[in-house]
Amino acid sequence: PCCRGRAEASKVRNGSGRASVEGRFEGVFAGHVARIVADAGGETDEDGSLIALRSVGADGRSRAHLGGRSVPVSVLSDLADRLLAVHGQNDQLRLLRPSEQREVLDRFAGDDVAEPLRQYREVRDEWLAVVAELTERTSRSREMAQQADLLKHGLDEIAAVDPKPGEDAELAEQVKRLTATEELRAAASGAQAAVSGAADGDPDQPGALGLIGEARRRLAGADDSALRDLEPRLAEAEMLLNDVGAELGGYLDGLDADPGLLEQILARQAELKTLTRKYAPDIDGVLAWAEDANSRLASMDTSEEALAALAARRDELAAQLAVHAAAVSAARTVAAAELAGAVTEELSGLAMGQAQIEVTVKRRATDASDPQALRVDGELVHAGGSGVDDVELMLKAHPAAPAMPVHKAASGGELSSVMLAIEVVL
Repeated sequence: PCCRGRAEASKVRNGSGRASVEGRFEGVFAGHVARIVADAGGETDEDGSLIALRSVGADGRSRAHLGGRSVPVSVLSDLADRLLAVHGQNDQLRLLRPSEQREVLDRFAGDDVAEPLRQYREVRDEWLAVVAELTERTSRSREMAQQADLLKHGLDEIAAVDPKPGEDAELAEQVKRLTATEELRAAASGAQAAVSGAADGDPDQPGALGLIGEARRRLAGADDSALRDLEPRLAEAEMLLNDVGAELGGYLDGLDADPGLLEQILARQAELKTLTRKYAPDIDGVLAWAEDANSRLASMDTSEEALAALAARRDELAAQLAVHAAAVSAARTVAAAELAGAVTEELSGLAMGQAQIEVTVKRRATDASDPQALRVDGELVHAGGSGVDDVELMLKAHPAAPAMPVHKAASGGELSSVMLAIEVVL
């Protein structure tokens, strides 16, 4: 707080003009600390130590110095973040939580516990998923069987129609083309009939060529030369119409529309619409529904064979999980002895020279009603997210005292000392 907090005049004793806090640091000049000092223009003392000072006047004004130079308070704050860990009796509350005690041990052990714990968690996730799926299939077998029947009915209906990806859009384009072809055919056929006459030779529908031929015969037999002179011009018109009629015939022959093809396509469209009305707006959606339905069916198999396969997979994963759990427990047990020794050694410098710390690692026993029960080395234990172990810090106040849980055996001040010793070890 003297390095990081706001300056308060209340910190100055009555009758004094200033309150100061000075710290001397030795052997702490890692690269990041050296940069802070260098950037501030400070220097180490003759013996190589570094002096930092914070003062606050009775008027509330604050000053900070580092290595003999006046610096902003933020520089001291940055230095403090890298050099100091402030502890008080409230920190003891963390040690009361079993999960915190296990976390302390795992931090101390490092990769020796982290790696087997990672493998344990990976297998545990899959094991829990298989257990949950097996439970669901067993408890909801009737409901899932009904759902499976509905899905199978839908899949059978889709399979009977056998749609192809994008088929509905392709058929719509074909209908559009065929409809246009029929309109063109009707226009060309009508024009050809008007030029050449009815296809069945109906004399009541002679067409333009028949009428022109009749006109030529009438003019050719006329007694007036003026009328006969018009006949060659009609002959020219007749030749032109013959050409037009022939081109219209060729055009009609070139149209590839099959009158029956349109009916087939319309019938196929009707089949596809029976699917798009039920399952999705288009055929691609129908096929996606079918793919999803197949996946759901695979997870709804409630047959004895499927349940037996799931149970076998569950047991296989449980065996793997038990191996990883045992490896985590073994690594924690080794690390617990090392942590206990290291913390005990630190306590000797914190006015607790006779105190001893023990770290116990015990598996958390459970019964068969626990959904996360796992058998490890013949013992049924709870397979939690952090393993099967309960970790507890035990304190012996002196060699003749029994080891007791640290929060029961230690006072508030002693708990703070234990917390500080742990932080130093970590």
